[in-house]
Amino acid sequence: MSFERIISLKTQSPSLKTNIIMSRVCELTGKRPISGNRVSHSNRKTKRRFLPNLFKKRFYVPETGKWITLKISGSALRNIDKLGIYQYVKKLHSKGQALDIKL
Repeated sequence: MSFERIISLKTQSPSLKTNIIMSRVCELTGKRPISGNRVSHSNRKTKRRFLPNLFKKRFYVPETGKWITLKISGSALRNIDKLGIYQYVKKLHSKGQALDIKL
């Protein structure tokens, strides 16, 4: 998806926003929940989920002159703080890791 497509998805009317179901997946890195075992003191094992550390964050992209809202992980947020949103997405795209973002 391009920045313009993401912006159009995020700025739709409120009635359409309620139909969009957000999953627990980072929109940049693709981090998603993983499963594992909850281990009790007696060493019994039951299934559990490890959820990613996600934040809904609004970014200004100076290259396009627009605001976008992304659901990103904590590690992606730290990298964006270091590099900037445009450079980070460009880096992910060159590695082939950016899921829905195309420049």
